[in-house]
Amino acid sequence: MTNAHPQPSTSHPFDERCVLNGRPVRPETELSRASRFVEDVWDLSPAFFQQHHVALILDFTSVPSVYRTVAKELFIGLLGGPAPARGRGLPKVATIASMLPTLRHFFSWLASRPNLRQPLLSELQPSDLIAYQLHLLATQPTLTVRDRYRSSVRSLYRYRGLMVTDQLTFDPYHIDGWSESGDRSGPDNATARIPEAVLGPLLTWSLRFVDEFASDILAADREWRRVRLQEGVVPPEARRWVEKDLVHLLAEYRDAERPLPGHNGQPSFRHLSRLLGCDRSTLRTYHDLIEDTARLVGVDNDVSCDVVINGRINGSPWIDRILFNRRDRQAGILHLLSALSAACYVIIAFLSGMRDSEIKHLQRGCISVKRDPHGRPYRWMITSLAFKGERDPTGVQATWVVGAPAARAVAVLELLQPRNETRLFAPSTHGTAVRIGKTAAHVNLTKTTNDHINNLVSWIDGYCRAHDLAEDIPAVNAQTWRLTTRQFRRTLAWFIARQPGGSIAGAIQYRHQAVQMFEGYAGTSDSGFRAEVESEEALARGEGLMAMIDAHEHTDLVGPAADEARRRLSELESNIRYQGQVVTDRRRHDRLIRRFDPAIYPGRYATCVYDPDKALCTRAQNLSGQNAPTLGGCRPLECRNVALTSGNLDELRSESSDIERELERTPSLPPLLQHRLRQRSEQINQFVDRHDPNSIR
Repeated sequence: MTNAHPQPSTSHPFDERCVLNGRPVRPETELSRASRFVEDVWDLSPAFFQQHHVALILDFTSVPSVYRTVAKELFIGLLGGPAPARGRGLPKVATIASMLPTLRHFFSWLASRPNLRQPLLSELQPSDLIAYQLHLLATQPTLTVRDRYRSSVRSLYRYRGLMVTDQLTFDPYHIDGWSESGDRSGPDNATARIPEAVLGPLLTWSLRFVDEFASDILAADREWRRVRLQEGVVPPEARRWVEKDLVHLLAEYRDAERPLPGHNGQPSFRHLSRLLGCDRSTLRTYHDLIEDTARLVGVDNDVSCDVVINGRINGSPWIDRILFNRRDRQAGILHLLSALSAACYVIIAFLSGMRDSEIKHLQRGCISVKRDPHGRPYRWMITSLAFKGERDPTGVQATWVVGAPAARAVAVLELLQPRNETRLFAPSTHGTAVRIGKTAAHVNLTKTTNDHINNLVSWIDGYCRAHDLAEDIPAVNAQTWRLTTRQFRRTLAWFIARQPGGSIAGAIQYRHQAVQMFEGYAGTSDSGFRAEVESEEALARGEGLMAMIDAHEHTDLVGPAADEARRRLSELESNIRYQGQVVTDRRRHDRLIRRFDPAIYPGRYATCVYDPDKALCTRAQNLSGQNAPTLGGCRPLECRNVALTSGNLDELRSESSDIERELERTPSLPPLLQHRLRQRSEQINQFVDRHDPNSIR
């Protein structure tokens, strides 16, 4: 057995092999220029179809040189196959890219062990991998992370048939002590939800941008483009005609008594030349003419777009003027366009539940509308590409049902992009990278969008300070809340599950939105959004049940299933609070709630103590495959699964009172309807009197 690695030869059988062979690539890709095995940095971007990522590379320069070739052999196998197991496809490109750091960790550990040589893979023994396992236990804090490192090492065995330089000769899976037992349910969703105090004003201002400010910003953008496109269009031989146009332009400023556009107290020859479509040097001949007009009408301290401001806040124009100045963060056209695009993103992301990758693949014409026989719209649907959970790396077309605000945001984005641009989140033509011809991503990067959204927050806060408005976005724990694209979907799931009221009531009817999204989106793509909402609902239910126990409300339950409810809740309490200790770790608490789920579902009019043999509602299957009640079909006045809290009794009384008031206000209701409403009110009153211990009998 040799103690030295084979010396690298001058060539390798894979040297000229394209690393993307066997992978679908973007249509514009020239495979002749794609990365080759011999290179130490591979560009995988052509095989990655999510356009909001600018680059995806494998950089082998950080892998110890003695293991670099074998690492490249593994990854070219992962990319091109064939797959080691029938019926299982090759890993996704993004997954492959994420594996390199874990393999690099293993190879670096092999190369750096003190007082030991650097063994070939074929020389490794099970004891070596057990040593690596101990290293992982000492350095990696979670089971999930350690599983990922071990999985990468096992890929060296699974793909050994594609590796020609060196091979791992045994399957680590069968080594005693290699695997770990434990809870692999995965961590709770770690994405922070947006606090209501932040979300309320953010959504309000975003709707203002779309509904009130957009027309002014878009008009200013058209003016900016018109002026910029005219710059330098007059050829030198026709410069003598500029004088006539200049005289006419200066006369317009004098007649309107409007200051000339300027900067630092001097007329802006650059802007005047743009308005006239000539070179700036051409106007030097007419310096005195321009200065004479400046002395009469004055010089503005900036250059503003020639547009009328129509948008209003509290009855007044929302802004005095929009400036050409790219550096002005409050009134500059560049920053207002960025804020408008960010506002559209906020509305679409929060009111649809779409992921960032799905939003970034929206294209012109993505909205379709259903109308009633009178032509009135009643449903808006948005179509894009879904990637999460899909086998096709190019994406699968999916449809989401959205509300009118999201449809209006899409309409604004279509106006925001040039007519020949189909992508709604293509980089702005005002951007530096586009302006000077640099290569940019096909659409805005996730980081760019995060920056734009947080810049929108800064604009809102600055605007509120300047105009003395108490509608700014407050700090959270004395710090500005940092928004990310991931937070909107997470927050919507929370709102749907918990149905809060007040903070942004009127902007969206949450429960209606939930029904729309489940109907339209969950059935067209493996989005996982329904699972997120059900997870939030389960969490809310568990927290509500524990709050009920803490307040001893379960002892006051009444109704047909009250005794059963008390029994189940007492059992839940004894399972969670054991040995005189209180479980304070949230993840552990949630796992215990799921494990000892009492199948009690608090509702507005009744608390369901679910027993499928007694249930009158339509049975449904939730995602875990367990029977659950259909709360929308609940019949609380008749079902034997009903228990009642004091809040349920109050809601039932309120419902009866509402019916009586409606009958008094609307005496012209048809007799049959009046009869049914009165009958309903009587049934409620009889039910409450029967179960309310405080009722006067």
